[in-house]
Amino acid sequence: MPEARDYYELLGVSRDASQEEIKKAYRRLARENHPDANPDDPEAEARFKEISEAYRVLRDPQTRQQYDQFGRAGSAAGPGGFDPNDFGFGGFGDFGDIFDTFFGGGRRRSSGPVRGPDMEMRMTVDFEEAAFGVEREMEIEREENCPTCSGSGAKPGTSPRTCTQCGGSGQVRTTRNTPLGQFMSTGPCPECNGRGQIIDELCPECRGRTRVVRRRKIKVKVPAGVESGMRLRMAGEGGPGERGGPPGDLYVRVDVRGHRQFERRGNDVHSKLRITMFEAALGNKRNVETLDGEEEIKIPAGTQHGSKITVKEKGIPFLRGYGRGNHVVNIEVEIAKDLTDDHKRLLLELAESRGETIDPPEEGFFERVKRAFGRGAGDS
Repeated sequence: MPEARDYYELLGVSRDASQEEIKKAYRRLARENHPDANPDDPEAEARFKEISEAYRVLRDPQTRQQYDQFGRAGSAAGPGGFDPNDFGFGGFGDFGDIFDTFFGGGRRRSSGPVRGPDMEMRMTVDFEEAAFGVEREMEIEREENCPTCSGSGAKPGTSPRTCTQCGGSGQVRTTRNTPLGQFMSTGPCPECNGRGQIIDELCPECRGRTRVVRRRKIKVKVPAGVESGMRLRMAGEGGPGERGGPPGDLYVRVDVRGHRQFERRGNDVHSKLRITMFEAALGNKRNVETLDGEEEIKIPAGTQHGSKITVKEKGIPFLRGYGRGNHVVNIEVEIAKDLTDDHKRLLLELAESRGETIDPPEEGFFERVKRAFGRGAGDS
């Protein structure tokens, strides 16, 4: 933008615009042209600075009058001077509110109650404990408000006093005169280190820190059906708040140990069962282990390798509801390897009776020698 561009033109308002109209125009333009909102536009920062300078001059009746009479030269050294905070480095007056509204704020230190920080811990439970729930006692180490001074940091019988330098805000503003005008900046008060209060007599236990480290035992209730990686929220069991603020929360992340037999898939529990080819062909009854103990299942005749047999409602309880998943038995058919000649003969006869032609591979040399010597030894 040209340097001599009129401030009213920059804000898009008439020369007789009201203060409210100027304020609304600036809010809109600040949001549209702030560098944070235009990271790929190299000219955004220059536009934003000029718009902010125009607003700084026209928002104040005295500097506006000087500008109307003398132009930019008359307003450059007006009351309040040139404040770089208008360009997004902290702000004062209305701009601070605008920055907080549009770009997140977070640049001012709060002097009111502050919620305590959240904490996180891990807990490992067994497969069955995750399935049916369990209550565990955990020992945690955390900061707590000092019981001697009730978190004030002052010796019992005394109280902190408000810092006179910052007035209890914990922040002070400094002004520097430069050839470009007055530069203002805000930072922690050096007298109270940003706390807003001064402690003359320190608490003998916490030495003014207001907090002490304590080890506590808390009970954690793990609900039935919890899965590995889930977090349980313990309200109010986190770090202490500041200036009377509430404590944070404690989050317990659950890790579930694996099981030697079971595998969880959703709310179903899967296990494997190896059966012989004769059981697969003829059918059988077998006992399988479930979360509730042994259950008898029926293996239908003609069961194939990879078949699944379901035992209803013997799986994992639903976390937020009623009922349970199922127990699924995955069948693995094992083919016999130690068949005798009689077994093989019977199987061949069975195959032939079913109309199947099977041509077994010829016997190897060593098998023939072994069989011959074995038969000879038996004949003697």
